[in-house]
Amino acid sequence: MKTKRLSDLFEEQNAINVKADSFFIRPEKENPFSLRKKKRVNLLALGDVGSTLLMGLRLLGGEAIQSMGICDLNEAAARRFEMEINQIEEPVFHGRMPQVEIISSRELFDCDVMIFCASKGVPPVGGDVKDVRMAQLEENARLVGSFAAQAAERDFAGLFAVVSDPVDPLCKAALLAGLRREQVQGYGLGVMNSRALYFAKKDPRFFRFPKEGRAFGPHGQDLVIADSLERYDDVLSRELTGLAVQSNMKTRELGFKPYIAPALSSGAISILATILGEWNYSSVYFGKGEKGAFLGMKNRRTPYGIQVENLPLPKPLYERIENAYRNLKELI
Repeated sequence: MKTKRLSDLFEEQNAINVKADSFFIRPEKENPFSLRKKKRVNLLALGDVGSTLLMGLRLLGGEAIQSMGICDLNEAAARRFEMEINQIEEPVFHGRMPQVEIISSRELFDCDVMIFCASKGVPPVGGDVKDVRMAQLEENARLVGSFAAQAAERDFAGLFAVVSDPVDPLCKAALLAGLRREQVQGYGLGVMNSRALYFAKKDPRFFRFPKEGRAFGPHGQDLVIADSLERYDDVLSRELTGLAVQSNMKTRELGFKPYIAPALSSGAISILATILGEWNYSSVYFGKGEKGAFLGMKNRRTPYGIQVENLPLPKPLYERIENAYRNLKELI
């Protein structure tokens, strides 16, 4: 079977160094942070996702985060979470978890990593919206563009981490507002990989996925789940993809917003992996100049740029990823 690699899809070939099973995206200017020290992390918006992500960072971030700043239009919410999150503490070994403090919007970009969780117009539970994420695109694109422009005007040199939906086109909006390729990363694919794992463990037909499978593409309808890279089965992979994509709607059918797993799997866990230079699922820019899109895949931060896993892909799988990328390019 003929194979291709993700590097074949990358549009600015002179910006990458291709190695055996990975390639490195060289920064346009410099890496947004050093991997050697703990980071200052600021978080914008303490809604369902933002507040849950904050809990995850407090509990898991002791090795990677020095301190955290929180900012929200609702001052009472900010005061509440400053108090409650800082009251999460170990009984004996105090001080290992990162401290949280309230910051103003003027201080938002005084950090190494700024996490964008702000959102407008989240469709209510029980509505008839089929793709909840894309329903938020227009308003959230303006919102993220406004904050990214402020970051660029302030000469913000750190990482602008996008968690709000729809993640991948919002990353493009941040890029178009003036931030560099290496400064913007999207966090939506981690939970789709986790959802695929959840369903794979419940059905023996998907037994290969936990060890051999991968996730690619956006956090939404064009998601690509591969049951195995070594023994790819297109029918099984598409079925598992469908289960992962529809999982959030199943939660909504129960009467709940599906925000816990995204906030932790895509948000806290994946962002911490990024900070520590560990492999994670997140979206990086595959375009050239302003033409292109952010695409999700397995990657990690290194001193030499973003390292992207670049294993051989069977032609049917590559074509699915290529189609997802092409559709993402049409959004913004």
